[in-house]
Amino acid sequence: MAAVAADAEKGVPAQRTPDVDRDDQSDTFSIKASSIFHKALRMGRVEEKGIQPIPVEERQMTRFYNIFTIWFSINSNILGITFGMLGPLAYGLSLRDSSLAILFFCMLSSIAPAYLATFGPKTGMRQMIQARYSFGRYVVSIPVLLNLATLTGFIVIIYVVGGQCLSAVSGGSLTPDVGIVIIGILSLLISFCGFKVLHYYETYAFIPAVIAIAIATGCGGSVLKNQAVPAEPASASMVLSFGMIVAGYMIPWAAIASDLTTYFDPKVPSWRVFTYSYFGLLTPTVLLMVLGAAIAGALPNEPDWEEAYGQSLVGGILAAMLASAGGFGKFVVVILSLTLLGNTGGTMYAITLNFQTLIPGLIKIPRYAFAIVVTVIVIPTAIRAQRDFFVNLENFIALIAYWSASFIGIVITEHLFFRRGNYASYDHAIWNVASHLPVGLAAITSGVLSFGLVVPCMAQAWWTGPIAKTTGDIGFEVAFVLSTLFYIPLRHLEKKVSGR
Repeated sequence: MAAVAADAEKGVPAQRTPDVDRDDQSDTFSIKASSIFHKALRMGRVEEKGIQPIPVEERQMTRFYNIFTIWFSINSNILGITFGMLGPLAYGLSLRDSSLAILFFCMLSSIAPAYLATFGPKTGMRQMIQARYSFGRYVVSIPVLLNLATLTGFIVIIYVVGGQCLSAVSGGSLTPDVGIVIIGILSLLISFCGFKVLHYYETYAFIPAVIAIAIATGCGGSVLKNQAVPAEPASASMVLSFGMIVAGYMIPWAAIASDLTTYFDPKVPSWRVFTYSYFGLLTPTVLLMVLGAAIAGALPNEPDWEEAYGQSLVGGILAAMLASAGGFGKFVVVILSLTLLGNTGGTMYAITLNFQTLIPGLIKIPRYAFAIVVTVIVIPTAIRAQRDFFVNLENFIALIAYWSASFIGIVITEHLFFRRGNYASYDHAIWNVASHLPVGLAAITSGVLSFGLVVPCMAQAWWTGPIAKTTGDIGFEVAFVLSTLFYIPLRHLEKKVSGR
């Protein structure tokens, strides 16, 4: 040991002697493994920074078109096709009626996420951190939990759709369960990357997606024109209920909108951020949902498609559409399944940030660790959910639209009415100081009270309220309006009592 110490003093690397304690060897191995792991993270440009507000000097990104491309790539995948299919399949709407509902409700429900995306460059705050300035330090955990459930639910849907595609292209030799595992692992790898890598990936991810979807549409175009005639004419109730499904796809993006824009230069005009976000969300979603409605409308008139749908649902139909292209068609189906990774990248990024927002102590844990936990939970959940996929999809989407609309109404009212649109009022110094943030009772009470009327306006498989029996599902519209109206007097009262 003395010789080793002497060598160390001379700068000579110490050589381990055979009688070194095993615990020392274990410790050295752990240190080396940790060092290698962190080097790998740096090489992959993994973002270890969590939910802390981003200082002005670190908000330097000026490739503003990336705001458009990230939203466009996130939504350029077969998930939109899946949602569009619900128009004819679940609500009995024709292609024309489904398309009109998709266009109108997408145009309406894209406004909120596009607007909240403008908060990112101006405040440097993630969306749920910015929400603390209306919900408070601790009460914000309720919308965070709801947001985690929403985002995780979307991940489950993506895994199922991707797994079905991989199973369909294999001719059944690869089960949907194995396909789900493959999509889950690939999504995990992308989720390790941080903000900059995510934006770089999403800059180009939409290109193969658009090409593959165009090929699939071209191959199946001759069948798509053979639309089945609906059993009954569209009613306002049917259109509004399907519109709720469309809004349920779009509105939840508002709860993560600023997560994707926090590193951009705050000098960027807000109208520019809004425009890029709005059309990045709207354009691919409308086109893909309409395609989904067309596919579902043609399903009864094409036996091969109907059989493929019965075996592998969406993946089976896409494989059937591309069957005429032979091996190349199978390759395109694989590409279509991989287009879902553009969505999982942004969604998983937001999930990991929400975990850190939920529990104070979790901020010390690197963001990428939560991605592993979520993947381990979601894969078996997705395997179970795919057994009754469309039933689970309809029920899930219906519920998330309600709370998301209520959340949006409260956050926007706080910003425009109480803060007069002043971004400087979101003081970075108090983002984690409960005693300086609002109590949050006004916000949560407003949301809870709104559900007194939301419930009668709901139209679900397991519950149809008395109002919804006449109007159709108008729950998310009611949630937004009532939460806004309740919040104004309750927030005035909270400020008067608490002084903050």
